Amino acid sequence: MLRHLPPRTTDPNLLVGHETSDDAGVYKLTEDIAIVQTVDYFTPIVDDPYMFGQIAAANALSDVYAMGGKPKTVLNIVGFPIKKLGSAVLAEILKGSSDKVAEAGAIVVGGHSIDDQEPKFGLSVTGIVHPKTVWRNVGAKPGDVLVLTKPLGVGIITTAIKREIASESQIHEVIKVMSTLNNIASECLHSFTPHAVTDITGFGLLGHLSEVAKGSNVSFSLEFVKVPFIDGTETLVKKGVLPGGSKSNHKWLSESVSYEDHITLEQQYMLCDAITSGGLLVSMPEEAAHEYLTLVHDKGLHTASIIGEVTPKQHHDIYVK
Repeated sequence: MLRHLPPRTTDPNLLVGHETSDDAGVYKLTEDIAIVQTVDYFTPIVDDPYMFGQIAAANALSDVYAMGGKPKTVLNIVGFPIKKLGSAVLAEILKGSSDKVAEAGAIVVGGHSIDDQEPKFGLSVTGIVHPKTVWRNVGAKPGDVLVLTKPLGVGIITTAIKREIASESQIHEVIKVMSTLNNIASECLHSFTPHAVTDITGFGLLGHLSEVAKGSNVSFSLEFVKVPFIDGTETLVKKGVLPGGSKSNHKWLSESVSYEDHITLEQQYMLCDAITSGGLLVSMPEEAAHEYLTLVHDKGLHTASIIGEVTPKQHHDIYVK
């Protein structure tokens, strides 16, 4: 779809555009300051309006963290059936978002709303980053390892919530995962020099890995047993609980991923799960990765893990074993 857009501008101050499907745009203002801009919104994925606001904010803010930036200002984007659901529900969504934005050290400066029969909410976020320290979703190098900072399974668990078959512990855990900012993961990473960074969202782990592989001209070797998942994810998939987006991701990636024979179809779906507000995915040298994991584990990101390694370019983008 992006190929139909006009060619990249020749403005030398545009440091990151849409060419590599990166997480945000980056534009240099001065020799020391560049702005990071992103926007994201979606329909409710949990029943609690306050938590929906928290999750939507954490999800949108994540793109700035994935570029190495610090969020500064936010504009709310609202589509809401005010006559049907009432102003109190919308107020809770906005409060949840505002509290999460404040936690990130940013401020809400305004927004825009329309009357819509299906509620939708999200944020446009502007952050800042030094032009020389922008992280990209390209640049992974053979010999690097891959670090994932949050567990997978979010799309599967939220689908189970909609079907009213998720356990209380799963509901609690998935809300915690989605509403947790990637600020700690990002701040700790500034002590190192990562070669490529992105965050995991709608295209799933393998979808985002494929983008990084193509943009970096490398391949990835992924170990399924090292990938963290929310408890019960595989059991739910075996029961047929799977969002449509995860199935679409799996089909879309069929030519890009090679699975070893013992990797089941359910496990393949788990790796392709369409996620909201996932963690950071980082390609970095192995020694630095172990030091980074020590830092983030000490700060409470206990499931952050090394899940694979970067190899020279092969026929497939990703090899799962």
